[in-house]
Amino acid sequence: MKSIVLGGGCFWCIEAIYQRIEGVTNVISGYSGGNTLNPTYEEVCSGNTGHAEVVKLEYDPNLITLEKLLKVFFLIHDPTTLNKQGADVGSQYRSIILYQDNKEKEIIDTVIEDMRSEFDDEIVTEVKKLEKFYSAEDYHINYYNNNPNAGYCRVVIKPKLEKLINLKID
Repeated sequence: MKSIVLGGGCFWCIEAIYQRIEGVTNVISGYSGGNTLNPTYEEVCSGNTGHAEVVKLEYDPNLITLEKLLKVFFLIHDPTTLNKQGADVGSQYRSIILYQDNKEKEIIDTVIEDMRSEFDDEIVTEVKKLEKFYSAEDYHINYYNNNPNAGYCRVVIKPKLEKLINLKID
């Protein structure tokens, strides 16, 4: 098994999407990329911790490649907006990829270069080495599956899941 940490706006959206991708064995919502130790949701939402809302994906590389996971990532959020995804605004909602080693960094750089032609504006996704991942509080875990009728889930997450059905990631 391998893992990668991604942030592309609210972690509820990213979590729900990757839970539905074959080869992804576990998706954990959390926080990373900042300086505050053991941050809480409220602290991260303040925008003062440096952390982003992220998900840690655990996946079987025999079933899905990192390249395909990253392609999905770039197609399910807007990597061209700095510190903003839809109505979610702040550095905690930035587009970010946190890698573990140089091989992952090389793959990330290649995928970003390949994806540039998909967007009219420059990709501003932050790419940095993973220092620490903090799991989110229990009530954030598996959020969409536990709350499919909540307003945010119906209005924001469900359309992204519908978009996933038509994505071509090969």
